[in-house]
Amino acid sequence: MAATEPVSLDAARLTRAQRAALPLSAEVVQAIAEQHGVCTRPLAMRRIDTTTGRVEIVPVPCGSTREDQCRPCAEKARRLRMAQCRQGWHLETEPVIQRATPSDDHQALMATRADLTAAYAECRVRGDEASCEQIADSVTELDTELRALGVRGRLTPLDPPPKPVKRSTRRRQDAPDLPRRPVERRTVGRVFVGRYRPSTFLTLTLDTYGKVDADGAAVDPDRYDYRRAARDAIHFPALLDRFWQNTRRCVGWEVQYFGTVEPQKRGAPHFHAAIRGAIPRAELRAITAATYHQVWWPNHDQLVYSDGRLPVWDARAKAFTDPDTGTPLPTWEQACEELTEPAHVVRFGAQVHVKGILGGTEEAGRHIGYLTKYLTKSVGQAAGLGEHASDAQREHAHRLHAELATTPCSPRCAVWLLYGIQPHGARPSTTPGRCKGKAHQLEHLGIAGRRVLVSRKWSNKTLQDHQAERTEFVRQLLQQAGIQPAQGIEDGPYLWERTAPTDPDIPLRPLLLLHAIAERQRWKAEYTAAQLAANGPPPDQDHSATNDQAA
Repeated sequence: MAATEPVSLDAARLTRAQRAALPLSAEVVQAIAEQHGVCTRPLAMRRIDTTTGRVEIVPVPCGSTREDQCRPCAEKARRLRMAQCRQGWHLETEPVIQRATPSDDHQALMATRADLTAAYAECRVRGDEASCEQIADSVTELDTELRALGVRGRLTPLDPPPKPVKRSTRRRQDAPDLPRRPVERRTVGRVFVGRYRPSTFLTLTLDTYGKVDADGAAVDPDRYDYRRAARDAIHFPALLDRFWQNTRRCVGWEVQYFGTVEPQKRGAPHFHAAIRGAIPRAELRAITAATYHQVWWPNHDQLVYSDGRLPVWDARAKAFTDPDTGTPLPTWEQACEELTEPAHVVRFGAQVHVKGILGGTEEAGRHIGYLTKYLTKSVGQAAGLGEHASDAQREHAHRLHAELATTPCSPRCAVWLLYGIQPHGARPSTTPGRCKGKAHQLEHLGIAGRRVLVSRKWSNKTLQDHQAERTEFVRQLLQQAGIQPAQGIEDGPYLWERTAPTDPDIPLRPLLLLHAIAERQRWKAEYTAAQLAANGPPPDQDHSATNDQAA
């Protein structure tokens, strides 16, 4: 098929409206960048080769996970999550690496730290502040050495914080009991019939708050329980943590999962999870029905202050006070001292979807795509609150947002001042009722936590590990084919510096994009040539232009 000849336009003969309809050069560059998978809003970074001293400005991808901000970076992040999910879902061997035995240096430093801790306690009792300060400096140096030697975990501080108030762990009378089995040290599932090792796909939802239409908007907004919907959305991550605790105790092994939190059309969060190993449907439904989370916070059902009358900061008392009496407001700890019942209880809804999946099948790949389908969208976009949303949907979202604006999201939330309670870390710059947390923003609908939840022993790899594996695979493929990449392994190491907009050597963004596009085309050509060299020419195409070029 012959290539289409480009059509030349005579700008002098075009009308103003026709010229305005022509694409801009920046838009053409951005379209090419998206076509080649290049970041459309790169950061200009100064790269310094410490070996040769060469300094150059290179485009660095922005790393956004939102397609409305940068589609190529968002798609790259989504595919990386798909690889992470795929590698850990149907493992047949334990991915856990045994920790190294503590060395003599580790033990010697820790013994010295124990002696210093005891000496610090004695000096604290005697009131010898000078000695305490010297010991604290010595312990800080020891901790630095321990970290440098590879010791992980939390080191006990010399002045431990006060222990939190313990609440009763007795189960609620309205919640069914669950069996508790000893947890085995394994993460892989059972094998059935000697060869099948299925895994599980699980979907959990929250309870209903009222009838909604096909678009997710409340049929009767006055009877829809927006308050419970807002509180359930904010405490949904804590409910998920409780669910996995109950699951591991009930099934008797260390269940591993890869899950995503997504909004439904009504705005309530729900959870999709790929679980390694098979768990009976009845057991998962029983665990879901018996799982709850109690929020031991002060009561926040009735507002004490409003916009016309707000607490005032008293510099002398270093606290917020009542605007009429000047009495300091109770602190968070004081408000929690006499709690006899939780302020809220979160539970899952009755709808639980469980499905068994075999590894390596088309169905497994389809469910991985479904898990990561909405990761490139914001919560509001995933809930359908885009430009095509109906008026009823927007009104429903605004009413939920109005309830979220008066619902505290954490013990440090400034909304607590509206209920006459000083939050943690209150200071003069704190504005009563104005919290910058994501839970209070309209585009998040109360879903302020992480969108992707991965258990620690899923694949024993981080996202950076998966990315490094892909880079190493390409590097080995090029090396086997005898292709020297444009940026060789012997280059570097590099020092990176941030650039300022006023730096004279910073090129314009279109030039950065063109540089990144040219680099991506070169990389793609090198990778294609390496693939052809490794796999040989494709059948019946011995005289193609691609093979000639590779030869």
